[in-house]
Amino acid sequence: MSDHRPPRSCPVCGETLHLTRLSCQGCGTELTGDFENCEFCSLRKDELEVLKIFLSSRGNMKALERQLGVSYPTARARLDTVLSHLGMEATGAQPVENPLELLRALARGELDLGEAAERLTHLG
Repeated sequence: MSDHRPPRSCPVCGETLHLTRLSCQGCGTELTGDFENCEFCSLRKDELEVLKIFLSSRGNMKALERQLGVSYPTARARLDTVLSHLGMEATGAQPVENPLELLRALARGELDLGEAAERLTHLG
């Protein structure tokens, strides 16, 4: 299987491309029509791997960090890149109003320790 990904938009006008032809490499059968596009098919192989790890860990950022062997901010940046390529915005952690909520956000993996410490200093 090729690692080439199809473009999502027209190189001439920028409109979204529609999938209109499918073919079987085994027997040569071809189908034409207006098929639903796969929004994940345009992701690179490494981006698909980040998404698979994230989903298999049920959205746990600390597990993503461990599986990728990178720091928490790097893992978060990689996931943000995947979201961006899918046309989605990363929402990030919600603002925290008190120390208890800050610790809960830290436990949920929404913040790393450095970010939590910085926010704690601004609460007082």
